[in-house]
Formats: sequence, C-alpha cells, structure tokens
Amino acid sequence: MDSSHFSTLINNFKPGIFGALNEKKEKLLRAGRKVYNLSVGTPDFPPAPHVMKAMQEACGKAENYKYSLADLPELLEAVKYRYEKRFGVHIETDEVMSVYGSQEAMAHIGKVFCDPGDVILVPDPGYPMFEMSGIMAGADVEYYPIKEENGYLPDLDSIPKETLKKAKYMIVSYPLNPVCVCAPDEFYEKLIAFAKKNDIVILHDNAYSDITFTDRPGRSFLSFEGAKDVGVEFYSLSKSYNLTGARISFVVGNKDIVSRFRLLRSQIDYGIFYPVQYAAIAALTGPDDFIEEQRRQYAARNQALCGGLRKIGWNVPDSQGTMFVWAKIPAGYESSADFCLKLMEKTGVIVTPGSAFGKGGEGYVRMALVVDEETIAEVVRVLDESGMFRGEV
Repeated sequence: MDSSHFSTLINNFKPGIFGALNEKKEKLLRAGRKVYNLSVGTPDFPPAPHVMKAMQEACGKAENYKYSLADLPELLEAVKYRYEKRFGVHIETDEVMSVYGSQEAMAHIGKVFCDPGDVILVPDPGYPMFEMSGIMAGADVEYYPIKEENGYLPDLDSIPKETLKKAKYMIVSYPLNPVCVCAPDEFYEKLIAFAKKNDIVILHDNAYSDITFTDRPGRSFLSFEGAKDVGVEFYSLSKSYNLTGARISFVVGNKDIVSRFRLLRSQIDYGIFYPVQYAAIAALTGPDDFIEEQRRQYAARNQALCGGLRKIGWNVPDSQGTMFVWAKIPAGYESSADFCLKLMEKTGVIVTPGSAFGKGGEGYVRMALVVDEETIAEVVRVLDESGMFRGEV
C-alpha cells in the first residue's frame, strides 16, 4: 500500500539513527567483532527473588488470567505504603492508579488535557516519549531548553507569555535522562509556584529517584508543598526493581487528574495482568535493601567509566543520577551521530547520539551503566587504544 492509506502521523515517523546503529552493530557481529552495547537502558540486575516468587505463584492460579478491570486494593495500599516509607508522602487511594509502564501513560495522558491547537511544554534534550505525549493528542509541542551552563535546569522566566497562555501541561523529570542531573529543592518550589501562577499542570516523571550519586537521596515531586494541587507524578518500577518487561508504573498525585485518566484508560484496556499486580505488591512492600546495593554498584560503575574516560583524554563529568552518563563528543566530528558510527566501527562500543533526544542534545552522547566494572575497564582500554581521544584518528 502507498502512504495515502495511512495517517499523516504515522507517515511522519522515521526509523532514525537507531536503525542505522543497529544495522552497523549486526554487520560487526557478522564479521566476528566484539561489541560493547552501552546504548540500551535496560538494567542488567535481576529482580529480587521475592518479587519473582510472587509472580510465579500468581501465574500458577487460573483465576489470575481473567481481566483484572481494576487495581487490586492491596496494590493501591502498597503504593501508599511505599510513598510514605520512601518519600514521607501520604497518598489517598483515589490519588493513585496503575498504568502499563510510564511510556504508555505518557502516550495517552495528553488526551486527558489537550485538544488540537493546545500546547505542551517538554525539555530539550529530553526523553523522546515526552514529546510523543503531545503529538499523540494532536497538541503543539513547545520545547524549553535545558542547557549545561544553567545546570540543565529550565529557565522558567524565559518561557514566552504567549506560549504559557496556550500551555496545558509541562513535563519535568529529575534525575533527568539523558543529561543525568538532579534538581535542587528550590527548583521544585519555584516550579510549583510557576504552575499555579500560569495555571499549568505539571507531569513529573520519577523513574530514577532511587539511582542518584549525590549526597542526598532522590525525592518525589509530591514531597513539596502544593505539588498535588498542580500535578501528578509517574512512578515506575522498571529501574528501581528491574521490572522493565513487566510494564507497570503508577500515576500518583492530583485526584482529579487521576480520575480523568482512569476514565480514559477504562475505554482502551481491561487492567493490569493480575500476576504483575502481585509482583508489584511484593516489590513495594517487601525488603528493599537490594535497591541501595544496586545503587552503590551503579555509583561504582559511574566512577569507573567517567574516571577512566577522563584518564584517556575524554573529559566526561560524573553522572549525578540515572543509570546513564552524558558526555560532550570530542572535537572534529560532524555530529553526534557521525561520532557514534565511527566509534562503533573503530572500537565496537555502541553509545546513543545526543541528537536522539532533541536538537539540544546535538554534540553529546549518552552511555548506559549496564555492564560490570570489569567490562567498563575493557571498554576504556579499547577506547584508549583506538587513538580517537588522542587526536590519532
């Protein structure tokens, strides 16, 4: 069929750089080359045994294969328990709902707020699904820049007043993938005041609050006074609990937003698979010492990779949080994509070009901390021997 059979939306989607990277990777593997994949943000740690056991036991019961239609009461209580224990935030039952992962929630929540012509605000660079939130709803996407010289925080005062009048919501996320920084408390206080002043909803993506490398643990947006008045938070189990494939997250916060979003989702699905709900209950209410242990391992990898790269001449700052590192590419390359392709060809190391996260990411790359320290040392050695960071290319 030709493109006239399909929507303008789908016709505008392009394979992009990831297709080119994958094609190059397959070519190297066929040639017998060793490949080091630091491009994919999938944890290499297993889920905790008690979580897997809960899933396995639930899968053994026939009644758990029916439509769930709603969240188990025990699941909602588990989220309330976790927010109180981890963040010191009290949540009511009508302030939380489950979703099929934060990506699915982002893809659909725009339909709760936006009509065609409305505006949403997303960071540039930022996670690609943020802009898709508006695109899927037919809204116009406006990008607010987050720049290194401003600590990768938005300059809220610089957003044009005409844009603010049309804006329905603003997506914020710290620690932020891909730039790997945390936001100070005063930023959230200013953000909430900004949202109230301009009547804008805040959607906060909280995927990495358990993976921070600063002297303070990550916080919830809802920890700050007034946050529930202006928005909700997406709380994911994918990275803290290594449940990426289970696809379960939560929307937590303003009860009116939760109610409207629950109504929308009731039209398009029949609830989270019961065994996944039972696994989530076990994760949220069970022992969580493993979360701190894997955070320490991520921190050690962060130090090993960034410190190792600095020793060979690539000035890469330490990540403040997330399971990634954000680095400016060396001089002499046409683009971040050009650098990535040449890096893979010469060394077998795969990283993600910053341009995949928006125009503001051009000139940078993202690397995932998803291999152990021994492999990281090998990656640093291979990069050093390539001569790419000593001007020998």
